[in-house]
Amino acid sequence: MRSLTRKGAATRQRILEGAAACIREYGVVGTTLDDILARTATSKSQLFHYFPGGREELLLAVARFEADRVLEDQRPQLGDLTSWPAWGRWRDTVVARYRRQGRLCPLNSVVSQLGGSTPGAQAVVGELMSRWQAEIATGVRYMQGAGEIDPGLDPDRAAAALLAGIQGGVVIQMSTGQTTHLEAALDMGIAYLRAGAIPPV
Repeated sequence: MRSLTRKGAATRQRILEGAAACIREYGVVGTTLDDILARTATSKSQLFHYFPGGREELLLAVARFEADRVLEDQRPQLGDLTSWPAWGRWRDTVVARYRRQGRLCPLNSVVSQLGGSTPGAQAVVGELMSRWQAEIATGVRYMQGAGEIDPGLDPDRAAAALLAGIQGGVVIQMSTGQTTHLEAALDMGIAYLRAGAIPPV
C-alpha cells in the first residue's frame, strides 16, 4: 500500500472501521456502499481513492481488521498463560468474546464472500491461526518450564489441537447460538494439558 499522510491514514482507517461496523450489524450481503459512506461521512471518490480495488480490496482489509480483533479481544489474557488460573481467565475471555459476537462471525462472513480459497482470504486466515497457535504454544512452553506440563508434550501440536477445538466450537455456535461445545473444547483441552503435569517429587 502506498504511503499516506497522517490525515489520509486516518480517513482510510475511518472507512475501514465503518465498513467493519456495518458488516457486523447487517452482514456482508446486507451492507451497501451507501451504508458505509453514510456511517463514515465520506464520498464515493474518497472510498475508491483509499481502496482503488473497490469492494474486494475493502473486504480484504476488513478481513484483516477482524482477524486482528480476534486476538485483541483476548488481551491481555492470551499473552499471560503463566499459571492454571491464568489459563482459566483466558478460557473465560474466549467464551465471553464469542458469546458477545453471537451467531454472526464477521471474519467468516467476509472470508466467505471473498471466496475462502482465494489467496488473499487464505493468507488472512492462515496468518491469524499461526499467530493464535504461536501464542498458545508460548503458554504451553512456559508451563513446561514451570513443571506444570509434561516436557515431552509438543507445544505446537498441543496448541494446534486446542485451537482446532475452539474453531469447531465456534462453528457449532454459529449454527446453534450456544457456546456449550466451545466451552467443552476449552475445558477438555486445558484438562488434557493439566493431566500431563510432572508429578511432585
